[in-house]
Amino acid sequence: MFKNIQPDSDWLHYEDQDIIVINKPSGLLSVPGKSEANKTCVLTHLYPSHPDALIVHRLDMDTSGILVLARNKASHRHLSIQFQDRKVSKVYYALCAGLLKKPYGSINLPMRCDWDNRPKQIIDFIHGRHAQTDWQLLNQFDGYFSLALFPITGRSHQLRLHMQALGHPILGDNFYADKKSFMMSERLMLHAGQISFTHPTTLEPMTFKCPARFLETQP
Repeated sequence: MFKNIQPDSDWLHYEDQDIIVINKPSGLLSVPGKSEANKTCVLTHLYPSHPDALIVHRLDMDTSGILVLARNKASHRHLSIQFQDRKVSKVYYALCAGLLKKPYGSINLPMRCDWDNRPKQIIDFIHGRHAQTDWQLLNQFDGYFSLALFPITGRSHQLRLHMQALGHPILGDNFYADKKSFMMSERLMLHAGQISFTHPTTLEPMTFKCPARFLETQP
């Protein structure tokens, strides 16, 4: 269901003449949806003050955190190539169900779109595309845990599907969690907390961090 989310006044994390970095709230689309009810998105909130904003990459509607936008075609092209060539590194934070028995690990499971249930994705060892997620346990709690996720590839719903396939769905996940795990949180407990890339004009390395607020409190 569509949510009319209003960003915080401090959602603008950084800006210069080439890029904009925001902290997207959970519940806000990155780009307009197909239906009229889903037209409100990051761009509609940015356009009044930044009419030159261009989407470079996306976050799921219910995922919060760092999103990078370009402010001109040259910057958009440069950043898009970095994402395409996997030269952008990202760190996500999540709360997941269950007891994690190892401190770190890697998930290598190929995936593709579940065409009969779009936008859901499925694991497919025959037709799926390579997908890899590294992870590190942060804290174990009673019935759930927090962890850092390091996506090596950038498939749609990759982190959500990989954690479900590992047997530890992300809390509040309306697509991949079982009923109990879904009911443990009012929102998807997934946050894009850090991103590193090369500035499209200065060519200087840049890293932006945005803490996950849900790591400070229990769901």
